[in-house]
Formats: sequence, structure tokens, C-alpha cells
Amino acid sequence: MTDNISAGRSILGAAVRPGAAALCVVVFPILLASCDQRKQPVAPPSLTTPRFTPSSGSASTPIGRGTFGSAVMVKRKTGHWKVRVDSDPLDVAVQTIAFQPGGQSGWHTHPGPVFILVVEGQMTFYESHDPECRPIVRSAGQGYLDAGEHAHIARNETQLEARNVVTYLAPPGAALRIDAPDPGHCPFSE
Repeated sequence: MTDNISAGRSILGAAVRPGAAALCVVVFPILLASCDQRKQPVAPPSLTTPRFTPSSGSASTPIGRGTFGSAVMVKRKTGHWKVRVDSDPLDVAVQTIAFQPGGQSGWHTHPGPVFILVVEGQMTFYESHDPECRPIVRSAGQGYLDAGEHAHIARNETQLEARNVVTYLAPPGAALRIDAPDPGHCPFSE
């Protein structure tokens, strides 16, 4: 058996000289890459390429999501207060989002209305369609309704943690968040 192993080593040694294996490991991937027929970009993206802003300093915790499979129609009036919901099948999703000081959501939209309840701290919202980028400040116990029709950003501009409970109304199975480019007209724009 020792003779068979020695014979295998001598055949292998004759086929692969010292250093040849290392050369193959280095050269072979380079040769494969040079055969790649895909077109590679040769210039950076143009200035018109949207710049998306990822969230930072926040953590989401999903609570639940459910589908109401048939048309939803609710019409309710109590005294002077009234509410109406008229929808095809829809998903309702709820999550909490904690924002550290300086945390932000990044610019984004939603496929339907979103009810945001600030339950701790203070949040500031900005809407992309407002050319003056006016802050909409909400403190614990207050809400912000995002109709989902335009991009917005949520920011914790305080030195304390803020926490929101967020309820989404969306088409069944739809993504709840759609990233959007920075509109570029707010003082904190990149």
C-alpha cells in the first residue's frame, strides 16, 4: 500500500511542479474573469440617478399582519364623530419602531395609509412634496397620518429615544415600505 501512495505522489509531482499549483490558483480566476462577456459600467452613475436614504438608528419589531380577504366596508357615526372604511381585500400590519437619538427612517412611501402613534419621546416628520421642508412634530400621545401618496421621512431630532406604534393598511401581500430618493430640498439632505 505504501508503494501505491508513493507512486501517486510521484505521478502528481510530475504533473504539478512546485509553485505551479499556486500559479493556477492565481491565474485561473483572472482568465475566467477576462472571458466574462457581460458589459461592466465604465463610469459612475449619472447625477440624475436617485439617491436612496437607508434608515439608521432605528429598530422595527413586527407585532402582526393579517389579511381581510373580502371587501371591507365600515361606516360608523357616533354623535358628531364618524368614520368610513371602504376597501377591497386588505392587509393590516402593526409594528413598533424604536428610534435612537438622531435615528431616521430614510425617505420612503407606503402602498396605503399608515397611522403612526408616537408612544414615547418625540418624532419629526418631513414630506417630500413640501418645497419648504417644514417639520411636523409629534410627541408622545399624538399621531401622524401618512396617506402613502408621497415620500416622507421620520426623524428623531431629540437626545432621547422615541418609540412609535405603526399600523399599515395595504393591498394583500404588498411590501409595507417602498424606498424613495432624497428630494434634496431639506437642510439635512445629503
